[in-house]
Amino acid sequence: MFIDRQSELDQFNRLYHSGRAELLVLYGRRRVGKTELLRVFCQDKAHIYFIATLSSDSDQLAAFSQQIWRYAHPDGSQGPVYVSWEAAFAALAALPGRPVVVLDEFTYLISGNKAIPSILQKVWDQQLKDAALMLVLCGSYIGMMETEVLAYRAPLYGRRTASALLPALDFPSSTLFFPEYPPEERFLAWAILGGMPYYLRTFDPGLDILTNVRRSILDPQSGTLYNEPRLLLMEELHEPRNYFSILRAIAQGRTRLNEIAQGSGVGPPGTVARYLDILQQMRLVTRRVPATEHQPEKSKKGLYQIDDHFLRFWFRYVHPNQAAIDLGLADAILEQRIRPDLEHFAAAAFEEAAQGYVAALARTGELPFLPERIGAWWDRTAEIDLLAVSDAQGALLAGECKWSAHPVGTNVLEELRRKMEALNRSGAWTEVHYCLFSRTGFTPALIRQAADEHVLLAGVEQMLGPG
Repeated sequence: MFIDRQSELDQFNRLYHSGRAELLVLYGRRRVGKTELLRVFCQDKAHIYFIATLSSDSDQLAAFSQQIWRYAHPDGSQGPVYVSWEAAFAALAALPGRPVVVLDEFTYLISGNKAIPSILQKVWDQQLKDAALMLVLCGSYIGMMETEVLAYRAPLYGRRTASALLPALDFPSSTLFFPEYPPEERFLAWAILGGMPYYLRTFDPGLDILTNVRRSILDPQSGTLYNEPRLLLMEELHEPRNYFSILRAIAQGRTRLNEIAQGSGVGPPGTVARYLDILQQMRLVTRRVPATEHQPEKSKKGLYQIDDHFLRFWFRYVHPNQAAIDLGLADAILEQRIRPDLEHFAAAAFEEAAQGYVAALARTGELPFLPERIGAWWDRTAEIDLLAVSDAQGALLAGECKWSAHPVGTNVLEELRRKMEALNRSGAWTEVHYCLFSRTGFTPALIRQAADEHVLLAGVEQMLGPG
């Protein structure tokens, strides 16, 4: 199943039809769907799709040579092996038509031959930049792609004509995997799995959420996702044990640097900060600051959270209980640890979905102002789930998100107003708007008041897509 990605396909097709040589760099986390996206893009075009492996450099060159030969000689005959990568890359310039040449898992090529970027840069400058081809470099090791391909000192710096960091699917797109689920169940699936297509495909849309959790996540023998985070981190990181400890500490609610250092036992805050930097580079962890902060990188109010929903779920419920699960107690873990806590777990994702909904409204021009930042706000005494801020226009949208079994009433709106009065004592924002998000709807009194005062109200069904 291929879901969404229309904006990326549109971008790639514009490059393909540009009439000039194109060098696209596509990168992103494993399981995010890069390969499937490129396969869909290539399916109606003449192309070479080469997937690098961890085999020897000579084996990789031999395999790539055969793919070049088969493109030009589709009779299935065996071709020669190029004497060098330089010769193989140079041969791309002579291919007939306008081929798309994809080098997938490009970081594996670099791991086997550190000179690959320099060789490709030389051939690009001398021949390929004037050729009728579209070259795509695709990789999953985000840090290596950024340092070896995109960074200022990298040999290929300045050669790419486009680059794209492929994000996880958003909430509305993720729920398309479960068209038969009611809105709340679709949200819970996203809260647990996030927007990684590989994870979403593991759930059977014919089964309820907790049955899918039991089968896909809590089964040590046949659960596709039971060991997924462990394999992911062990493949991409040195000292995975320390990263595991840090991620578990965050999943348990320790979000400040000092708390994470104390809870993980990895070392002093300075040491933990270096590990957190790497996790942020991998897009596994995010450092959040209040949306009112003008210089987020200098803010002392930063809180860390696990960015990937499934890793958040796994480190909260699976990793601490793996010994019990391996002893055959998965059903007990599901009933005693996960089911009672799932609503609390989902509440944080509900705030993220609301922020995504407001961002979508901003993109379609449906907000009364253009926000510069969208996030949350907190201090020592209070917090606001959602703030969309425009310093230039002196405008602000404040919102509360309630993932509860009861309809939201006027008291929630009045409490939000009181928080905003405290936040805006200086009068920095002359234009203040309000929004409320609810799992189970709104009381009639609030609906009437919201209509009179132009307060935005949205439930889960509305959040599946603006408009």
